[in-house]
Amino acid sequence: MRKLVALTGQTTRHFVVLLLSSLALMTVTAATASTGTDKTGRSAASFLPENTTYNPDIPTPESYLGANVGQWHVRHDQLVGYMSQLAEASDRVSIQETGRTHENRPLLLLTITAPENQPNLEAMRKQHISKLKQGEAEDKTAPLILYMGYSIHGNEPSGANAALLIAYYLSAGNSPAVDALLQDNIVLLDPSFNPDGLSRFAQWANMHKGQQLVADPEHREHREGWPSGRTNHYWFDLNRDWLLLTHPESRARIKQFQRWRPHVLTDFHEMGPNSTYFFQPGVPSRKNPNTPKGNVTLTEALAKYHVKALDKAGQLYFSEESFDDFYYGKGSSYPDALGTVGILFEQASSRGHLQDTINGPLSFADTIANQVTTSLSTFKGAMANKPALLAYQKEFAQDTDQLIAKDSTFGFIVGQPADTARFKQMLSLLDQHGIQYQWLADKASVKKQSFDAGEAIFVPLDQPAYRLVKSLFSTRQSFADNTFYDVSNWNLPLAFNLTYEAVSKGQRRRVSLTDNAPEAQVLPQVANDAYAYAIDWRHYYAPALLQSLLEAGAQVRSSSTGFTASLANGESHAFDAGTMIISAALEQPQNLTNLLQTLSQQHQVPIYSVSSGFTQSGPDLGSRDMTTVSEPKVMIIGGVGTREYEVGEIWHYLDTRVGLAAAIVEQSRLSRLSLKDYTHIIFASGGYGGIPASTRQKIKRWVQSGGTLIGMRTALKFFEKQQWLDMEVIDNDIVDDAFTKDGLKFADQRARQAKKIIAGSVYHANIDTTHPLLFGYSDDTLPLFKTNNMIVKSDNSPFTTPAIYQADPLVAGYSADELVAMISNSAAIIAQPLGQGVVVGFVDNVHFRGYWYGTDKLMSNALYQTGQLKR
Repeated sequence: MRKLVALTGQTTRHFVVLLLSSLALMTVTAATASTGTDKTGRSAASFLPENTTYNPDIPTPESYLGANVGQWHVRHDQLVGYMSQLAEASDRVSIQETGRTHENRPLLLLTITAPENQPNLEAMRKQHISKLKQGEAEDKTAPLILYMGYSIHGNEPSGANAALLIAYYLSAGNSPAVDALLQDNIVLLDPSFNPDGLSRFAQWANMHKGQQLVADPEHREHREGWPSGRTNHYWFDLNRDWLLLTHPESRARIKQFQRWRPHVLTDFHEMGPNSTYFFQPGVPSRKNPNTPKGNVTLTEALAKYHVKALDKAGQLYFSEESFDDFYYGKGSSYPDALGTVGILFEQASSRGHLQDTINGPLSFADTIANQVTTSLSTFKGAMANKPALLAYQKEFAQDTDQLIAKDSTFGFIVGQPADTARFKQMLSLLDQHGIQYQWLADKASVKKQSFDAGEAIFVPLDQPAYRLVKSLFSTRQSFADNTFYDVSNWNLPLAFNLTYEAVSKGQRRRVSLTDNAPEAQVLPQVANDAYAYAIDWRHYYAPALLQSLLEAGAQVRSSSTGFTASLANGESHAFDAGTMIISAALEQPQNLTNLLQTLSQQHQVPIYSVSSGFTQSGPDLGSRDMTTVSEPKVMIIGGVGTREYEVGEIWHYLDTRVGLAAAIVEQSRLSRLSLKDYTHIIFASGGYGGIPASTRQKIKRWVQSGGTLIGMRTALKFFEKQQWLDMEVIDNDIVDDAFTKDGLKFADQRARQAKKIIAGSVYHANIDTTHPLLFGYSDDTLPLFKTNNMIVKSDNSPFTTPAIYQADPLVAGYSADELVAMISNSAAIIAQPLGQGVVVGFVDNVHFRGYWYGTDKLMSNALYQTGQLKR
């Protein structure tokens, strides 16, 4: 951590900076006064407590920005610049860059405490972590550690703008309250959880602001363009990524969370303009059952201070309704699983600088003010409840030990497949979350599964992260409250398509463990004089290796069936259908052997050297069953009407895990484009009714000429209407009729509606591994993640429907019995020829949040293996 020096020796330079900033502010203020229209911004002092004086040597936000807070939306570079100046000017502040975003913006964490504590921060942190690990109580002199986090959704900017003011208050404020807070406590301030999204939205809001503020909700300033600033660079919702850690922002944040394990973590958001202000606790029945009651009790204790502060400010608010803390992958719930009190705040959004609402005009400055108010009430409430907060983490540990003692499950065995990449990624998640595991020392058999030594891990429940482990391996299907704000299941091995079994305490002696990890996989050496080279398609990064080869000009063939061939080392090797063959008999790039060896190491995918084109079984390497694989030219349909999350997930997978440069094209431009240069077009979920009939015909002709059209989730409704797929998407009215209204009252309306929603559950499908879309899969079942109640009926032909939901398909998470019955034996994947081309339909999102590694290969198969369907 870098502690920047205080003002000593830099007085002159700071005076010049402050003078120039003041002149800029005077210029802006004069311009504003001349029009008399922009009165939304305020000075820092007007947001903060009246009984506080401020160190004049420390710059105010307005002096740095050249404008009042709330007058403009602060850009992330301005946020970084100001926080850096505070660290330079105040001996209470040290600043750390914890990582970088996809767009290379710095992620910051400010550590704010009394000057005398700054040199001892690491010792204080280690002491806190030591007590935590040992389950010991912290004495009353121990510091409270408060993690203040702001604006994980970029278009919810009041939090990040409030962070400017809170940082100034703590850096420069002089009052008994500030002194008491900083003397024996530590504030970790994360000013922007999502720098890329915040910058995108600041640009949008500022570029549409005129001298005359337009409060009309229909004004373009309040109707953000596609994609919205809510998301990060790849259009993911980072507030769903605390557990999944798909993105660098989340990985950097969790690293700091695990380093500090704070007592309280705040998560400041915004909601619709016509709402008011929300703070937790939310709906009592909708918390995760693994979260202890003590967490709710402390949240309620802190809430009393929010009530008092908002009452004093004369603000409308609500609590104990809406939202929930069930999914452990959000900012307000992830901490709950590990002994921290996570708290969600939601402010009605101005979505710009001024907007008319049902509660009257709402200015940006007003939204910032409320976030400042509850930041301060968090400090006040935490100080008043310091003994309880210090004691809670010990109580949490004791309660965890009691749960472990009562639990009949000892832990979980997870097997390592031949594709080690998925397994390694799962281990990385466990490591980042501080979850303990060991390797199997001897072979173990549990139920009907057998696990070999060194090829499986054991995750015990007897560990501090017990509650997190329970949730990651949960297959729970029934709940006290079936209303979910987010997904109802996030089972880790199911997401990675890994074999696993629960081990009961009575079976614990069957499991022999070791801390010694097996030796790393040794990849075969690529022979210089081989007849051909074979890539095992089962491996997660085989598509990435293939894409690199195609870009290098390699000629590649895919085997339509399995075969056994002789290797250059004299051994025989059985290859599955979908194996990629690079034959030396064809024209290949120069230095092919070196290229293959480099790519094999880079992607950790084995490449086998084959000695002859004559196989021991199956087709010979020169057979017509070896289909040409061409480099795909991919178009992803995006823009207004498409679901940015899913478009982003497809883009993220192809870009970061396959290394394929796909073109994202606005659907409004399709009518003006030539499609002839594209081999694949992908439609994510969205509304496509505005595509002209002539353009639909153009797409159809393109498929008939040999193109591959891929649709996911609700895009299949569009495909059905165009008769590009012969299937039936069950109408919403039919789904609705499955839920009786008999005996219900008006008050039951929401509960009935909740039953019709599949908010994120795992379903098993039977799959045909001989079908090109399922090449690379070994088992005949596949867990799929379902996030809507769309049901697709087809003739379930073995030639066109390679994946069908099982008769009893629900594996984990909540789904109403009525929906499970309708989904039973329905289509999960459809692939049908259309002229010389093929149309592929995925009923579910195969890249869900970049986390569902087990179904990513389906998209790669649609890109590289569908040539098998066009022969």
